[in-house]
Amino acid sequence: MFRIARNPDPASTLPYVLWVPMGSTPLVLKAKDTWPRTAKVYCHRGEWPADAEIVEEVAVRSCVRRGVAVDLVLDRYRENRSQFVITTLAGGREGIFWQTATTTRKTRPGMRLPTKRSVVGVMEIVVDTRERYAWKFEHQQATTTKRALTVGDYAAEVDGAVVAVVERKRLAELASNVVDGSLLMRLGELATAHRAAIVVEDRWADVFRLQHVAPSMVAEMLAAAQVRYPNVPIVFCENRALAQEWTYRFLGAAVAFADEEAVDLG
Repeated sequence: MFRIARNPDPASTLPYVLWVPMGSTPLVLKAKDTWPRTAKVYCHRGEWPADAEIVEEVAVRSCVRRGVAVDLVLDRYRENRSQFVITTLAGGREGIFWQTATTTRKTRPGMRLPTKRSVVGVMEIVVDTRERYAWKFEHQQATTTKRALTVGDYAAEVDGAVVAVVERKRLAELASNVVDGSLLMRLGELATAHRAAIVVEDRWADVFRLQHVAPSMVAEMLAAAQVRYPNVPIVFCENRALAQEWTYRFLGAAVAFADEEAVDLG
């Protein structure tokens, strides 16, 4: 259960205490509000009151720690999805912010993603030796090295271990793979990787302009393939440059998350 109680300390600027059932050890936080409705809610660690005055109690569908974030899904129709982000403030102090997708958009309405640097900075990308006309990532802060990959066309490694792979396709090739059934086999192979994705150098709208195969059939079979292999997204990126940029970001994020996981396990 996710619980909200009143903070018994009248001098505190954080009037609520949250019980977040994360694994065997719950996360107990003092918070400024009972839900991040209009802005992110600042929290910091605290102790559950001995005689807690419960304000609200809701069953939890999912509560999972993913790196610096804790994803919480409550068993109710509204106000059910939120996230606690654990970060480091100026001076080295820990800061915890409770947010939803709505409050994140409101606090960063005009945010622009950096155009070159990934979250891990300069990164080495492994390119499969069988990849023809391989991407060079000349507009990103990345170096490339060629090596035979077990699966995928591009990969990122941490301490010699592959943490993510991306397979690159054009729409015509993807449609052909859908029709002959080989796409499902490829997705099955990609699913064995730690993290994997297929990136397409065309737009999703172009699926419905295919001429030598029924567009509705391709769309239907792509949807079925994604349901069968939800852990291997198929991402349409409009053109070669955007597909290359998405791959760079995806691999960089995978490397950063692998580092977070190593810290958590340590």
